[in-house]
Amino acid sequence: MHVRKAGTAALVLALSPAGVSAQAGSDADLAKQLANPVANLVSVPLQFNYDGDLGPDDDGSRWIMNFQPVVPIDLGADWLMISRTVMPLTWQQDVVPGQNIQVGLGDTVQSLFFSPKSGGALTWGVGPVFLLPTATERTLGTEKWGAGVTGVALWQSGPWTVGGLGNHIWSVAGDGDRSDIEQSFLQPFVNYTTAAATSFFLNTESSYDWEGDAWSVPVNAGVNQLVTVGRQRIQIGGGLRYWAEAPDSGPEGWGARLNLVFLFPK
Repeated sequence: MHVRKAGTAALVLALSPAGVSAQAGSDADLAKQLANPVANLVSVPLQFNYDGDLGPDDDGSRWIMNFQPVVPIDLGADWLMISRTVMPLTWQQDVVPGQNIQVGLGDTVQSLFFSPKSGGALTWGVGPVFLLPTATERTLGTEKWGAGVTGVALWQSGPWTVGGLGNHIWSVAGDGDRSDIEQSFLQPFVNYTTAAATSFFLNTESSYDWEGDAWSVPVNAGVNQLVTVGRQRIQIGGGLRYWAEAPDSGPEGWGARLNLVFLFPK
């Protein structure tokens, strides 16, 4: 960050919501684009999640940092391919019986959405999704390769964004001693973005394990703010999560989420 003679004044301006009034509109537009999972915008989100009451004795805890780069690729005048990657880094304690702490990468989920450049209020995208066995600890991954289908649809009007994202993954290869995978993921969401580039969000990130016949249903709510640091646009924020449903030894009660998103608009 460049610090001019104005010193403190320059720093306050750089960190203020929406920067200056002349760019408030563009920042609000960027914040609204971030509510769209298939927007034509390069972003690098870092999402930090905390959950407790895990494990057989309900005294375990877990931190997960999801590295989630989103990269749109132009396919001509009418179509985009949006690459969305979720790579988790996990620290957990007293979750696995007989083991104290596990730290490492989990499995990576790679989605590719093909979306038309419609420019209307309704946006949609469909494509393949892949599960990659990148876990560095056996207890943090499935040791399975997986593939399936994914889709997203959303409607944006004024400050509102309402929609849903989902996928279904089957295991196709991997360690034969590990359980097969058949899992569905559903994420309905609603987002309200103000003229000051403040976004209020509510969503669930529900998954159903067809092999284990178990739901995981965390409900997330919070607020994000777009700021400018030097020339870099960043969205920061966070909120709370509540586990409405979880499998045996899964998290219970309340958790927390922090968001840090680096934007690279064209």
